[in-house]
Amino acid sequence: MKIKICGMKYPDNILQVGTLLPDYMGFIFWERSTRYFDGTIPDLPKSIKKTGVFVDETIDEIVRKVILYDLQAVQLHGNESVAFCIELKSKLKNRTEIIKVFSILDDFNFEVLKPYESTCDYFLFDTKGKLPGGNGTTFDWKVLENYPSTKPFFLSGGIGSDEIEAVNEIMKTDLPIYAIDVNSKFEIEAGLKNIEALQCLSTIK
Repeated sequence: MKIKICGMKYPDNILQVGTLLPDYMGFIFWERSTRYFDGTIPDLPKSIKKTGVFVDETIDEIVRKVILYDLQAVQLHGNESVAFCIELKSKLKNRTEIIKVFSILDDFNFEVLKPYESTCDYFLFDTKGKLPGGNGTTFDWKVLENYPSTKPFFLSGGIGSDEIEAVNEIMKTDLPIYAIDVNSKFEIEAGLKNIEALQCLSTIK
């Protein structure tokens, strides 16, 4: 199971989290976020995929950030269309993973995923809230029992140490869960991750 630690902000903390060797590390490039990143990413192990998180950003700006920060993945957390994803994928020359986020509360129409199947590498399911991510709440994972696709996805939304047992249970299902995405429940403050608390992620099977 792959792990993504999102909402990184402070260089020293980024390096500390890097020693845990998560598979993905997320940097939020949405200015309204308390975890907005505009600094310099320190050198990280090559195995960690640096992921830029964008909300309804322009394609040119996303491409600029990919080049500037040497991003290996792009997470689209807004209302990006299929056409947008196709154009972005072309501009990035298929060298950067594209993760499209869909927010869930109590129900979800999985039909909306079909047009994105061939344009995105992964889906990410997060909890629908006031902000696009980092709300600290989980959605009803039973909704995923109706997931009709074989497209691998990231499971996100309010996952903390108390949810590890539930994560291990859902991992026993046939759902194509590719990665677990964590953020706010492992923080000391917005953007500052608790290294000791993150240790429990190693128990995800």
